[in-house]
Amino acid sequence: MISTSNLSKAYNGIKVLNIENLDIPKGQSFGLVGNNGAGKTTYFSLLLDLIQPSTGHIKSKDILVNESEDWKPYTSSFIDESFLIGYLTAEEYFYFIGELRDQNKSDVDALVSQFEDFFHGEILGQKKYLRDLSKGNQKKAGIVAALIGNPEVIILDEPFANLDPTTQIRLKSIIKDLAEKQGVTVLISSHDLMHITDVCERIVVLEKGEIVKDLQTSEATLKELEQHFAG
Repeated sequence: MISTSNLSKAYNGIKVLNIENLDIPKGQSFGLVGNNGAGKTTYFSLLLDLIQPSTGHIKSKDILVNESEDWKPYTSSFIDESFLIGYLTAEEYFYFIGELRDQNKSDVDALVSQFEDFFHGEILGQKKYLRDLSKGNQKKAGIVAALIGNPEVIILDEPFANLDPTTQIRLKSIIKDLAEKQGVTVLISSHDLMHITDVCERIVVLEKGEIVKDLQTSEATLKELEQHFAG
């Protein structure tokens, strides 16, 4: 579904990403791990056409993402708080995203109501602007907004960061349901090796912008990753 070929990104002549080939099939829960500066966010930014590649390309359903916008209707993401509109309440933001994705208010309400446990009574009905919510609650709102409109591809950068343990457990259940039951292609980056091993059937390790491991998740994966990063 998503194919990467001869992809690189350089700044001032220094390569920060260099991926010769990477294929992600439809319905796969795909994890990207690496230390700071490994190239995880750069790859997601290229996948979302937020930056232009220096060489190569990414295709989504055979659509070149940096040359066409035809991939956007079935793709959603939450990278960080900059994706939010701070002067809206959570409800206003959800309806705004719904309009972009041809969803009416009742459609949005039906989806959002499924995540009351995830919100833990801290998002809806608070009459607070998104900018006034905690980092964790901003993240919760952004993740749920990314689910509006039945996307086929969902991209989440560090989704477990700033979330309390209860919410992390609920988020893992949401991600597993998307991939395993709904057939959504879910791409996640994380520094948390345990969480990403729990939810992803495949994990790729980046180092200095290059793929150094491509693992099908098994009982041994977490230990292998811990040994790798322990040096």
